[in-house]
Amino acid sequence: MTEKDRLGEKLRDAERGREDQFFAERDRQLIEQLRRTKGDDAEATLKQAAHMRCPKCGTRLGQRTLHGISVDECSSCHGVWLGEGELQAIATKEDDGWIARWLRREFSETE
Repeated sequence: MTEKDRLGEKLRDAERGREDQFFAERDRQLIEQLRRTKGDDAEATLKQAAHMRCPKCGTRLGQRTLHGISVDECSSCHGVWLGEGELQAIATKEDDGWIARWLRREFSETE
């Protein structure tokens, strides 16, 4: 084997090594992208399954009107779940009672 042939063989080996490295990195990126996509899909499925379910017992929540405010209520454990601003809206409509006093005190401290 001549010097020229040995140099050509080394260059081909180096080129194959760079190709292997390139494709290994590309495969790693594609696998990571698939994992992220699969994780996002699983999270979306879980979120959809838990939507309008009681956080305590998992029963489907129903709507109930309290002081003109629509709240979510569990028919199984009788828990009441309030959305953003619903507690404050109920507190402003409640005139007397210990709950109203407590709610007014809580909201006056946070604002």
